[in-house]
Amino acid sequence: MANTGIVHGDVRPEFHEHRHYHPVAVKWPAQVGQPPVLASAFQLREGVRARIQEARDHGADVVLTQHDTRPTGTGTRVLAGEGGVGKSQLAAWFAHQAQVERTADLVAWVPAGSPEQIIIGYARAALRVGAPGADGTDQAADAAAFCEWLHTTDRTWLIVLDDITDPAHLVGWWPPHRPTGWTLATTRRRDAALATGGRQSIDIGVYSPTESVEYLTDRLTEAGYPGLLDSGAGDLAAAVGHLPLALSHATAYMIDQAVGCVEYLARYTAAARVAEVMPADSDPDDYGRPVTVTLLLALDAADRANPAGLARHALALAAVLNPDGHPDELWKTSAVTGYLSDQADRVVTADQSYMALRTLHRYGLLTHAPADGPRAVRVHALTARATREASTIDPTAVIRAAADALLQLWPEHDHATTNLVDALRTNTTTLASLGGELLWHPDGHPLLYHAGTSLLRSGLHTLAIGYWHRMFDDALRVLGDRHSSTITAHANLAAAYWQAGRSGDAITILEKVVNDSVRVLGDQHPSTIAARANLAASYRQARRTEEAITIEEKVVNDRMRMLGDQHPDTITALANLAASYWQARRTGDAITILKKVVNDRKRVLGDQHPSTITARASLAAAYAQAGRIGDAITILEKVVNDSVRVLGDQHPDTITARANLAVSYRRAGRTEDAITILEKVVNDSVRVQGDEHPETSAAVRVLNAWRAEA
Repeated sequence: MANTGIVHGDVRPEFHEHRHYHPVAVKWPAQVGQPPVLASAFQLREGVRARIQEARDHGADVVLTQHDTRPTGTGTRVLAGEGGVGKSQLAAWFAHQAQVERTADLVAWVPAGSPEQIIIGYARAALRVGAPGADGTDQAADAAAFCEWLHTTDRTWLIVLDDITDPAHLVGWWPPHRPTGWTLATTRRRDAALATGGRQSIDIGVYSPTESVEYLTDRLTEAGYPGLLDSGAGDLAAAVGHLPLALSHATAYMIDQAVGCVEYLARYTAAARVAEVMPADSDPDDYGRPVTVTLLLALDAADRANPAGLARHALALAAVLNPDGHPDELWKTSAVTGYLSDQADRVVTADQSYMALRTLHRYGLLTHAPADGPRAVRVHALTARATREASTIDPTAVIRAAADALLQLWPEHDHATTNLVDALRTNTTTLASLGGELLWHPDGHPLLYHAGTSLLRSGLHTLAIGYWHRMFDDALRVLGDRHSSTITAHANLAAAYWQAGRSGDAITILEKVVNDSVRVLGDQHPSTIAARANLAASYRQARRTEEAITIEEKVVNDRMRMLGDQHPDTITALANLAASYWQARRTGDAITILKKVVNDRKRVLGDQHPSTITARASLAAAYAQAGRIGDAITILEKVVNDSVRVLGDQHPDTITARANLAVSYRRAGRTEDAITILEKVVNDSVRVQGDEHPETSAAVRVLNAWRAEA
């Protein structure tokens, strides 16, 4: 089987409330997200800046759109050409000014190309500003908490929503219209809905002839080549349509090749015929053609630079990744060096691959800013599109190499959404969108599954449900319902439902998954056994305990026979069986098994491994059920400390450990402490999960009972 599904894992007894939110010490002013670095010789375009500032002074939020010179029709449409007029650069200037002049307590740069990007950006902002209710366990809930914070805070803020691809993505997520806050958005859309609700639309066109010459003058002078500015400057600017991105490509080439405007224009004119290979309807606003020609000129020169013959293939790979940035470490992976070696028909080292990246930066074809970490390498969306359309390189090789490289960069422990994990997930989404079916033959690429299970491991079940719905639909369409990858995607959708407490949905899917796995893979296939284990966990969650035990006893026997009693999957199966025994109040059986599980995990995985910590927590719950409250508290206090150190304060297992410790305190007679903790747990669970979630309901019932007894 190409991809294995995620197993629910051993589930600790006791109800699983969310952690009480601990307010964080926020350092103001705060920044979230990384605006792009301002380009060399950045042109402020005073006329446009004044219009933006005037709108702001009158209390309006601003949406920067792309000027359209074509005849207008009716209905919503996306502007062709992918931009290139400098909308994001203007927005970045305002963001940088707000930081430098400290006119905003919070500056948040939020890529807005997809609902996931918006939610992730808002969720990060929520944690950065200490928004009440944000705890890192559910990004959608954290994003909602951030929106609520924007409605109520007295802090000043600037939110930049960059590159809105569909206004529908912002439904429910538009920042509020507030006197203390300001929203600046960029988009290629011209929907009427973008200019409502206190928002003003401002068109951004290409440079004026004067601005074009000013750009050429400033750029060449700053680089120390003022002599390259000759009598051909005006004609060169006109030839590239006064498009800022095309001028950027041109000047980078001129500086590196030490050619003036007249000579560059001659080369540009000679190369312009390559644009004829582009489909006639691919760029009706004519923005892409100048970029394509300047791009190909630069690529020809870059390909001749040392290391020769790599630039074209390197840019093809960068063009299928997210424009908002990817890690520069990607260029040192064996997947990338192997791809470049195959394309260049020679061995390419990691150092040479990195040099090719720097060559592309030198020619202005991408931006490499190592200080930006996981977003160190950015490619303008129009440059990327022109690269893909003009390239003759086999797209299958490019897409597969990019997927393999992202997978190689993925950290082993991704339970927390770090900047790196965030960047890898975003790049996976972009690659999947561009790669289409190329990532689905002969099976779904492991990266697609790894990104989805990463959401599950992080407990981000809201995003995981949407992700696995799309994965299952794609697998069903491309591979059919009998393919193992389709079955795995369906199983992982069930896992997301299970995490969200939607046992009924999970059970409905998993009963089908088990039957499909038996039919396609066989009764004893590891994936069939894993599907049974997940179905049992869902039965347990739904309190169908005896059905869960029947299945889990078979899973334990199958795994012991096939894997041995020391294999991690066998140990997990034992832990799950113990959880069901606990639920059935077969406490002695549960304790016997869990003692073995703790010892086995210490020996196989180590004392501080997350699975070892989880096993201890389960043993503590069994001790509590047996009335050995002192033993339970001793273990749980260690579990909480270990969880914070190993998993982090925001991890769901840390949350559950604290909740179960509160239960044990209550049973030990420490009622006041227990109620205080549980009140906070309930309030947080209501905000994060909603008051209808089973875990919230269970916590509320327990808290009400404790209060009544107190």
